[in-house]
Amino acid sequence: MRRALVTGGGSPIGAAIARALAAKGAHVLVHGHANPARAEAVAAEIRAGGGGSAEAVAFDLTDAVATAAAVERLLEDGPIQILVHNAGTHDDAPMAGMSQAQWHGVIGVSLDGFFHVARPLLLPMIGTRWGRIVAMSSLSAIMGNRGQVNYAAAKAGLIGAVRALSLECAPRGVTVNAVAPGIIESPAVEAAGLTRERIAKMVPARRAGRPEEVADLVAFLCSDRAGYITGQCISINGGLA
Repeated sequence: MRRALVTGGGSPIGAAIARALAAKGAHVLVHGHANPARAEAVAAEIRAGGGGSAEAVAFDLTDAVATAAAVERLLEDGPIQILVHNAGTHDDAPMAGMSQAQWHGVIGVSLDGFFHVARPLLLPMIGTRWGRIVAMSSLSAIMGNRGQVNYAAAKAGLIGAVRALSLECAPRGVTVNAVAPGIIESPAVEAAGLTRERIAKMVPARRAGRPEEVADLVAFLCSDRAGYITGQCISINGGLA
C-alpha cells in the first residue's frame, strides 16, 4: 500500500484530497498543526466510513527541526511515495501596511513548509522509483490579488519550485506538479463576502468550484496514469484565467 502525506489535511480542500487518495487505496497521513483536531476528524471519518486507511499527524511546517524529526518518525514505517503540500495561510494586507510578521508567516507555511517537508522525503521516494508530489498553488499566483502580495508570492514560488524539482526527479520515476485552484467553496470564501451572485459575475462557469473537483484532479496527478505529466501548473478555476 502506498503511503500519502497531505499537509493541511484538515482544510476543506485538504480533507477532500485525503478522502480521494484513501479511496484510491493509499494509506493517508492527514497533517494538521493549527487545528490538529480537524486532521484527526478527517482521518477518523475515512476509517469509519470504510473509505480507506488514514491516520492524523501533527507538526509545525515552519519549524525545520520539528518537521525533520516528524518526517523521520514517519519514514520509520517506510517511504512516503505521495506528497500533497496543501498547507497554507492567509494574512492579507496592502503591502504598504504589511508587517514583516505577515510576510514571513505566509511565506513560511507555503514555501518554507514545502522545502521542510519535501526534502527529507525525496531520497526514500526516489529509491522506490515511483513518486508523486503535488504542491497546491493558487489563482492568486497567476493573476495576482490586491492585498495578497505575500500569499501570491508564496504560491508563485511553489510553481517555480515545482518546475525545477521536476527536472531533478523525472529520470527517477517521480513527478512533481502544481495545482492552482480558483474560487472554491469554503468558509473562507463565505467570510470574504463572495456570494453566489458575485461569483456568478466573476467566473465564466458562473459558480464556485467544489473541493471534491480539486481533489479529483490531484488524485489523478497522484495516479499511475499521470506518469508523463510533470513540471506543470494546472489551473482549476471555471475559466477565470
